[in-house]
Amino acid sequence: MKSYQNYVLGEWVSGEGVETELFNAISGEQIGTCSSVGLNYEEMMHYAKEKGGKALRKMTFQQRGLMLKELALFLLKNKRKYYELSAATGATRVDSWIDIEGGIGNLFANASLRRQFPDLPYHIDGDAVPLSKGGSFIGHHIMVPKDGVAIHINAFNFPIWGMLEKIAVNFLAGVPAIVKPSEYTCYLTELMVRDIIASKILPEGALQLVVGLGRGIIDFVDSSDVVTFTGSAATGKILKSLPHIVERSVSFNLEADSLNAAILGKDAIPGTAEFDIFIKEVQKEITVKAGQKCTSVRRIIVPEELIDDVQNALSKRLAKTTIGDPSDRSVRMGSLATKLQVERVRANVELLQKEQDIVIGDLDNFNVIGADKEAGAFFSPIVFRNDDPHNKQGVHNIECFGPVSTIMPYKDLDDAIEIAKLGKGSLVSSIVTADDKIATDYVVNAATMHGRILVLNERCAKESTGHGSPMPMLTHGGPGRAGGGEEMGGKRGVLHYMQRTAVQGHPQTITAITKQFQVGADQPEANPHVFRQYFEDLNIGDTVFTHKHTVTESDITNFANVSGDNFYAHVDDTSLEGTIFEKRVAHGYFILSKAAGLFVEPRKGPVLLNYGIDECRFTKPVYIGTTIGVRFTVKDKTDQEKRNDSDIAKGIVRFLVDIYDETGETVGIATILTMVKKRNQE
Repeated sequence: MKSYQNYVLGEWVSGEGVETELFNAISGEQIGTCSSVGLNYEEMMHYAKEKGGKALRKMTFQQRGLMLKELALFLLKNKRKYYELSAATGATRVDSWIDIEGGIGNLFANASLRRQFPDLPYHIDGDAVPLSKGGSFIGHHIMVPKDGVAIHINAFNFPIWGMLEKIAVNFLAGVPAIVKPSEYTCYLTELMVRDIIASKILPEGALQLVVGLGRGIIDFVDSSDVVTFTGSAATGKILKSLPHIVERSVSFNLEADSLNAAILGKDAIPGTAEFDIFIKEVQKEITVKAGQKCTSVRRIIVPEELIDDVQNALSKRLAKTTIGDPSDRSVRMGSLATKLQVERVRANVELLQKEQDIVIGDLDNFNVIGADKEAGAFFSPIVFRNDDPHNKQGVHNIECFGPVSTIMPYKDLDDAIEIAKLGKGSLVSSIVTADDKIATDYVVNAATMHGRILVLNERCAKESTGHGSPMPMLTHGGPGRAGGGEEMGGKRGVLHYMQRTAVQGHPQTITAITKQFQVGADQPEANPHVFRQYFEDLNIGDTVFTHKHTVTESDITNFANVSGDNFYAHVDDTSLEGTIFEKRVAHGYFILSKAAGLFVEPRKGPVLLNYGIDECRFTKPVYIGTTIGVRFTVKDKTDQEKRNDSDIAKGIVRFLVDIYDETGETVGIATILTMVKKRNQE
């Protein structure tokens, strides 16, 4: 019998004895055992910090992002073996696709986030804050990787996605991880981690795996560590409130299973595309992963006048759902993950039966294709009807973590919102409507109790990722019962693993720390011109002080003719009464264009192209006769990887364009982005 192993302290090891026996969810056959007994979690924490943490923190965001991209490409090549083993969890091909390629997709998405961070091991947060009248004292925020460990305790339903969506974020932030998947489906996680370790893409110590119960895994955490828990609200709250977690102010992110709701708008009557979309979406959420998703629809909230129509349509659609062995192409729903889960779901169904009736499905009488119903962890889709959801409130408190949902009526939109909120906090809610006013009213008023809201209609249905699909660039989590946590969310998720610190000092010092030019810092004159220098040679703060130009009436007239911009303030002296302008004013875009003419070095050199302008502002009117000049300063630099051997080695340089008048006062300011060649291309 195979013993699935832990990866700790750089080695694959078996735990002592047997903590959990592992079974194929379809056939019921035992496929192995696992144990984490005897693991030294204190040593594991130290190893992660000293080996993985130090290595990751030395890497820049760009390097960490490229590491994730390389890992994603590597795992994608090996995906076939993960699909083969995923079937043992009861997953269909579609279920496995969500888990496996959805998880790998998180790696790709987070890899692309590197472009939103500086070419540094730490992040520069926001803008400088002036703290003195003379400008010699400013403040800024930086965010550095926490020097602790991310400990991820995951649920059984997504053994791959659950790991990858979390480690992608902490690795990009520069923090090592210890992952504990559910012991019941850890065999699939272990298979992938073996490949990850063998690839040697991650630094030593960046990732450790615990396949057993993991008792003691958070005993040694402190304020520098981050614990994430995905699973039942009851267990999560117990862990979150442990005395040492509270006393040491340990960051604890709880993402709990919730009673998510799908709302049918009153406009979505039978015969409309939206009614059909609603039925299809609810059926999908009941059957995909056999309802074992923390985002599955548990409450189906529909207009009271349409409840019978919804029940009939959903019954017809679910009747076509074939249950059984996913290797049979006719099967549309697999099994639950374990026989234990079958017992738990059945017990909760029986609790709900005390005050509401099953109208679709049967606990005992259903067919299974290609497998033994008693040997596997099979469960029929079950739909209840609750005609009094305000008073029969078990449905708002009891979650059946399987293919189980309840239809209930609402009178008007306010009533629908109130019923949705009876779930006491959800990861996601959806509303299907073609009426944007209904959608707006629902979203604005229901958002306080939902982490995500999907608005679904015919216009977006084809490309919608669906009610149950959290996306890497959007936050995943929810208030109240859902745990009060937040993960993923693009850049927001990465910052969760970093410490924000306010830094105060002289602009030159803050420039040195942030590697971004701060106004008031030294601006040594560039020699040669910055457009004559390669990427490696440019220094933050190097400045070109341009020649000056006096704005004439002809400048304004000619620019109006060329651009077609004949706004009255530029061309008509007689229209200025009652405006803020004293006389005809030069176009802001003329000032910016003229600034470019002043700072550009025209000869061919290392600058490949100018591809954008950020944060452009015109801060003071420029009248005829005003003399302008430009201070053109290297603001910051970001290295850029070569896409292939024939690509040009280059980096991105941002320049501060400070346009000033004869009084020295800034009249316009912008940041331009340039692509600059590296020296080794010549």
